[in-house]
Amino acid sequence: MLLVLVFADPGWAAAEPPRPLPVTVQAPAELAAVAREVERLAPAALAAAADLVGGDAAALLTEVAPLSVVLVPEGSAAARAVPPWIAGYAISGRGPGQLVLLPARADRYPDFGLESVLRHEVTHLLVDRRAGGGDLPRWFNEGLAMAVGRKPEWGDSARLTLAVIDDGSLPLARLDAAFSGGESEVHAGYALAGDIVRELLSRHGRASAAQILDGVARGERFRDAFRAATGETLADFETSYWDRRTLLDRWVPIISSSVLLWGGIALLALAAIRRRRARDAERLARWGREEGDAGWAGNSPEEAEIAVDPGSEATRAPDDWPPRKPDPKLWRRR
Repeated sequence: MLLVLVFADPGWAAAEPPRPLPVTVQAPAELAAVAREVERLAPAALAAAADLVGGDAAALLTEVAPLSVVLVPEGSAAARAVPPWIAGYAISGRGPGQLVLLPARADRYPDFGLESVLRHEVTHLLVDRRAGGGDLPRWFNEGLAMAVGRKPEWGDSARLTLAVIDDGSLPLARLDAAFSGGESEVHAGYALAGDIVRELLSRHGRASAAQILDGVARGERFRDAFRAATGETLADFETSYWDRRTLLDRWVPIISSSVLLWGGIALLALAAIRRRRARDAERLARWGREEGDAGWAGNSPEEAEIAVDPGSEATRAPDDWPPRKPDPKLWRRR
């Protein structure tokens, strides 16, 4: 077990001196290097999550201390107990906070890196504490974690576009069910949840998240806390969100994305290969006819047949001709 003291950023609570926040990182020997990386990343992860959930950051962080981070190796019983697309989870409740991370899965969507996984799960922990353990929609909780975890990339845009095209008016109530589905449904759920929460924060300010969590902590229903914080009903917000995602808005991300660019390049490359093969086949056929004519001109039928036999030593072409079929391995992506 590694014990590290993580010092709070003075900017969180300017009126108080920074206080040490104990964090324990438990890891097997083969993950010792990852444990040291978690130690390094923990301060910024805690700062980012505390900044979004708002309130008394120092008190909130003290409440979850000492924060325990457990690193689980792939192939262990603990790793097999959760779906393969899960890279970490937070264990909520009273008392010290606990995170479980699976570093071998950190580079997968929706996190794409150990730092993002850590930020994502720390946010879940602090969101739950900030809401006083009250009920929150899964999409809101995951959307906040996505907002802290990392900046959106083209992969998010592609998944979001596909999700919108598939169901352009998915009710938020049904969105929660996506996180209990298969991997593709979960990924679509992450993309939509992150985009919806970013829309909320853009429209009503980052403080709206903390205000909603405050209301839930006071015992209000989420939709009532949402209206008090934003001035609009959850239903109106949902309708306006889907209205904004017009048909043009759904297709623009695809047209301008790297996915289409590289897809177009791949199609052009395939077309060029087909044209090259057709020209090669035509050239070989022409040469065969010319050699055949020459063979009949001065040789017997038997000699002419041997003269144009592509398998004979006399007419075998160099090793690099005719062009051979490309090795499939060269086209296969990792």
